[in-house]
Amino acid sequence: MPNLAEAQAIIENSDVLFSAEEVSAAADRMAAAITEKLGGEYPLVLSVMGGAVVFTGQLLPRLMFPLDFDYVHVSRYGDKTHGGELVWRTAPKEDVKDRVVLVLDDILDEGHTMAAIRDKVMEMGAKAFYSGVFANKLIDQAKPIAADFVGIDVPNRYVFGYGMDVRGIWRNLPEIRALK
Repeated sequence: MPNLAEAQAIIENSDVLFSAEEVSAAADRMAAAITEKLGGEYPLVLSVMGGAVVFTGQLLPRLMFPLDFDYVHVSRYGDKTHGGELVWRTAPKEDVKDRVVLVLDDILDEGHTMAAIRDKVMEMGAKAFYSGVFANKLIDQAKPIAADFVGIDVPNRYVFGYGMDVRGIWRNLPEIRALK
């Protein structure tokens, strides 16, 4: 975990890619698209801890239809900047059976985490699976899954803010930044 001076240096050595206003507008667009597609389904919404906490907390009040809410906790990053082994801390609950499930995450990088969650949810008997990510990273390789709902597309840089961290910090920023 960086100290205070190191944390400030991270901000000073980053660029704002999307302002707080642009982030909020993207969340509005996502909520409208999700409502149009799933508003009549009474879905189970699963938030991926901990990166999706900020995004989920901002998105849920914009969804004006009944839903159930729970979470999963799976990670490939920890406090690192590169993905590693997939670790399940909290798997989906059994109540996914015969449900339309919407999984929300902060970012779709290479797509391995979301694909693993999809596979697990479908193995557990979900009727349908949808994914929503606030940020979709534009990379030069095929991903095993494409998100059904995307807030913004980000370049292939290390991005943080609005739930996404850098070295374990700065999830609380209202904008999206990228390391230089």
